[in-house]
Amino acid sequence: MTATIVAVDDDETIRRLLEHRLGREGYDVHTFEDGQAAAEAFAAGELHPDLVLTDVMMPRMDGKRLLRRLRNGEFRIDPETPVIMLTSRGREEDVLDGFESGADDYVAKPFSPTEVVVRVRRQLNGR
Repeated sequence: MTATIVAVDDDETIRRLLEHRLGREGYDVHTFEDGQAAAEAFAAGELHPDLVLTDVMMPRMDGKRLLRRLRNGEFRIDPETPVIMLTSRGREEDVLDGFESGADDYVAKPFSPTEVVVRVRRQLNGR
């Protein structure tokens, strides 16, 4: 069975990069430009991702709010779905805040697409 990944980022280049690189690995990748668009799809039950990659700073709804809503069971998806934060905020306090918000992993931008693939595999194989 192919794993479904949702990538949420307001940067179109990053969305395309993730879609291409993860798609090449055989994942079914769905992208959204901000947390609100992803939240609407999750609430409607349109997607049941095996993993979510999300930026932190985005318009309309940021990644931390999306993560909190997911963990609180506000969507029609498993609240334990692994979440990897992708963000330009790479200071130690930002990373710790991401983990305390419920993130399973944290990747600072700029990132290596290969590193993201390895981290995705690790999260999906650990379930």
